Amino acid sequence: MFEIPLEYYTEVYYNVILLLVLIIIIHTNSFVGYESSCLVFNKTAALLTLLFVVLYMGVRPISGKYFGDMATYAKQFEYLASGGNKQVQKDIVFQFFMSKSASVMNVHAFFVLCSLLYILPVYLAFTRWYSNYTFFALLIFIGSFSFWSYGTNGIRAGIASSFFICALSYRKSIGIMSILFLISVLFHKSMLLPLLAFGLTFINNSSKLYLYAWICSIVLSVTMGGFWEHFFASLGFADDRFAGYLTSTGNADQFSHTGFRWDFLLYSSTAVAAGAVYIYKYHFKDKLYHQIYNTYLLSNAFWILVIRASFSNRFAYLSWFLMAIVIIYPLLKEKMLKYQYALIGLVILLYFSFTYFMFYYLGMREPLGGGNEIALLVSGF
Repeated sequence: MFEIPLEYYTEVYYNVILLLVLIIIIHTNSFVGYESSCLVFNKTAALLTLLFVVLYMGVRPISGKYFGDMATYAKQFEYLASGGNKQVQKDIVFQFFMSKSASVMNVHAFFVLCSLLYILPVYLAFTRWYSNYTFFALLIFIGSFSFWSYGTNGIRAGIASSFFICALSYRKSIGIMSILFLISVLFHKSMLLPLLAFGLTFINNSSKLYLYAWICSIVLSVTMGGFWEHFFASLGFADDRFAGYLTSTGNADQFSHTGFRWDFLLYSSTAVAAGAVYIYKYHFKDKLYHQIYNTYLLSNAFWILVIRASFSNRFAYLSWFLMAIVIIYPLLKEKMLKYQYALIGLVILLYFSFTYFMFYYLGMREPLGGGNEIALLVSGF
């Protein structure tokens, strides 16, 4: 559908998002935010953006060189489609989904469906939270640092995280929320970590407590070196794959440097700071937001403890997929500032600027295995 050379496919995506962000800057500085034309613009733009992302991501050419594990997924799909026996996996819902898909569609339709499952649950969550401003929420989300990679490479984890977000939007419907959480975990059981963190917020939802825990995790990680990777691996509460991600050194040569990543800690801290400002300066009291913020803090704290692991990127995503929500949610839910509509555009621009900068600075246009550090950094399990 999109006749774009593979080596430019991802670059075109980021530049389309840049164009949308620039349009938003003009729009948010031209209106107050409550005009009927603003509401029409948001709803129309949200639907068109949803359609673009699903199709552009879904119909991308099959390539392991440029899209990481996509080729592996394609091989598994073709094996099942040719009558091969189902392989026993612990992510049983994804295996069932792939097996059933292989019996009724081709591999290209399968990837379009994966793309739909990746973005539609998030879109539905945003329409439930802020129906009049869905486009803003959707744009900042699809402009996230890890969004593209988890839709084209870490596909299982990406879909699982989207169902997790959708579950959060059903906070007042415990039955539906529980079903969606279960689907999320059975798509990829890495979601057990943020689910456990979210569960703890029902016991204690004090953001001060979780903020202190996040700060302590930095101190403990800095002072105790690689102790935490081996400690969590030795607990035995997960499978060998989990332990391998914590203790393996097989991926160390793929990065420009390993060790304590102050650069990505700084990136993570932007959401921490934003949430603290909303809660403590502007007294934003939305209970669900506090839970999401605390879930982010606890999940990110775990990543900080194991930050030296060669595969710590896998654990970073378990908090990063919530970053856009932590940053934008209060601005779309409650009027706090005089020029808030213009501020929304600025926040989206600054947030996406990091993604755009990292894309070019670290050479994301290069294929995987060719020095593409960031695509490896944000790849899935």
